[in-house]
Amino acid sequence: MAIDELLNEHEQSEQVRNWFRSNAFGLIGGVALGLAVIAGWNWWQKQRLETDMGVNAGYGKSVAAFEEGKIPADKGKAVLASLDKGNPTLGTLAALQLAKAQVDAGKREDAIVTLRGIRQVDSDLRPVVQVRLARLLIDAGKSKDALAMLTDERNAAVLDARGDAQFVLGDFAKAQEAYRKALGLMDVGAPQHRLTEMKLIEAGGTPPHTEDKN
Repeated sequence: MAIDELLNEHEQSEQVRNWFRSNAFGLIGGVALGLAVIAGWNWWQKQRLETDMGVNAGYGKSVAAFEEGKIPADKGKAVLASLDKGNPTLGTLAALQLAKAQVDAGKREDAIVTLRGIRQVDSDLRPVVQVRLARLLIDAGKSKDALAMLTDERNAAVLDARGDAQFVLGDFAKAQEAYRKALGLMDVGAPQHRLTEMKLIEAGGTPPHTEDKN
């Protein structure tokens, strides 16, 4: 091996040693930071798991109480607020169950307030909440308020409820239109399909399959 090559290797090794001496604390700090991040992540995951378990337990306990007709003195506000903070979806489901319990107890207005108080609604649950609230409003003589929230043209239950509101308001033509749209989105074999057909007939319309035969 040539002398200049040996010198180059020696110089390179010295440069590497010098670099390590200059950056030793940075390397140690980087490793320590990495370990701290991992430890922090593990702690956060553990805390999140414990929180989720607590929220789930609270949800189960609350729903069981609602199913038994046990409604808190504050009308469930504290329970729902706690669940919403931990898991908005569970909060929504609990609110739906509470509203049902309130209706069963003859407290329709309280149920309306409960459903209107839901702030964070999952997209999959939004139509359920809207239809439940709309039907309570229709029953309470507030069909116009119900119509204002029934705007989803792609959901059969929403359209069916819209038809009910229009029917109560005496607008039978629009009720027929809503029922027909709802039928177009329903499975023909579903129980709700037959019920909506009967509503359409009551509103003065003709079910789609009958029109085809004619």
